Amino acid sequence: MNTIRHETADTYGDSRSGARHGKRPAACTRTFGCQQNEADTERLRGQLSAMGYALTDKPGDADLMLLNTCAVREHAESRAWGHIGELSHWKAARPGRVLVLCGCMAALPENAEKAKRSYPHVDILVEPRNIDRFPDILRSFLRGAKHGRYTDIPQAPDYASGGYDAPRRGAPPRAWMPVISGCDNYCSYCIVPHTRGRERSLPMGGIAAEIAALIEKGYKDFTLLGQNVNSYRDPDGGGGFPELLRRVCENEGDYLVRFMTSHPKDCSPALIEAMAGLKPVAPHLHLPVQSGSDRVLDAMNRGYTAARYLSLLDSARAAMPSLTVTSDIMVGFPGETDGDFEDTLSLTARARFDMLFTFIYSPRAGTPAAQMPDLPREVKQRRFERLLELQNGISHEKHAALEGTVQRVLADGYEPGNDLPLTARTPGGRLARLDGGPEWVGRFARAEITSHTTWNLFGKIIGEG
Repeated sequence: MNTIRHETADTYGDSRSGARHGKRPAACTRTFGCQQNEADTERLRGQLSAMGYALTDKPGDADLMLLNTCAVREHAESRAWGHIGELSHWKAARPGRVLVLCGCMAALPENAEKAKRSYPHVDILVEPRNIDRFPDILRSFLRGAKHGRYTDIPQAPDYASGGYDAPRRGAPPRAWMPVISGCDNYCSYCIVPHTRGRERSLPMGGIAAEIAALIEKGYKDFTLLGQNVNSYRDPDGGGGFPELLRRVCENEGDYLVRFMTSHPKDCSPALIEAMAGLKPVAPHLHLPVQSGSDRVLDAMNRGYTAARYLSLLDSARAAMPSLTVTSDIMVGFPGETDGDFEDTLSLTARARFDMLFTFIYSPRAGTPAAQMPDLPREVKQRRFERLLELQNGISHEKHAALEGTVQRVLADGYEPGNDLPLTARTPGGRLARLDGGPEWVGRFARAEITSHTTWNLFGKIIGEG
């Protein structure tokens, strides 16, 4: 794997580096949005560490603040702008501090103009496609280059080959593993192809080797990430996503492999067969449907029908009876009628998702849907509440059916002082709060489920898993 050679931050030697009186400068990061952003932040933290920065979780201690942002939905973007505004006081409190805006927000020209006009304390904007060049961008800035949106920085010759230092991951047992970046689908409401570019897959051998190394370090729950993992194609050998699952599952050890997001139009029988036949693959399928109306799905450019989607679920559940299914639904897409929304309710009732991520449509500038007449906010809100009520009832019923059962879980956190201090997750991705000690963190266990809510299971550890 190629790596970028970095000078340490101390090399710069001037006040802008934040290296005060010989101390290492400190960097703090904040992430908004999806798991892909979480993984990108881990890469950026690895780069900062390699450059000589000490990493801190306290903005007050930081000489550099990096915000990794999301532009997929209006709410996430508004939260990020609010946080950026608050950081003007942080920037003014100490000369030489550096504020970096990364992520999908930084990729949009209108946001670059907004930052220049209304948030002049932002020093550097780095879009996702230039993350591999971030050390060079930061180095240029610290040496006196004009700040701004660094679109003139050339991309790495082969983005997918790596070209960055090892990510600074969180503690075991969970690890995010990007396998493909970008998207070629161009759904009419989605900004991702415009901010992350076309699809680029990482080499299969490198992914499998990295997972093997992480297993040795105690990681046991891996999530393979991509805007559409089904489109994965090994740049070295041409194998697809089912082959990637088989390759990573060749590693020795007791671990779980998850993936998201899977696109229905590319969800193949080969993928279902691989999931069902590979022991490490978690029995969880996140398959965003977005709408139950064929007319709306066509306007969204999704590439499948409601009937095709339900047929996929039937096939997956037949192959994996214990499968957990989660999905995304967008309410209030432009032109959505009452009849279209009733179709969405019907599909939700038929699909009986274990959990549903529901969103109210918000226009994203630069997408075809943004040119369509938007629905009144009150109409979208009313439909959203009806969908939420339906799905919450289904989720509650599914959790109620698990009371009195024993579930295999992987404990991933401990919160002292809580009545049920241990946090854990079933192979299907259900969240559980359990009575157990910190020694269980990072271990598989058997848990007796004694109660539930719509979103959580509760119980106690009764033995090794």
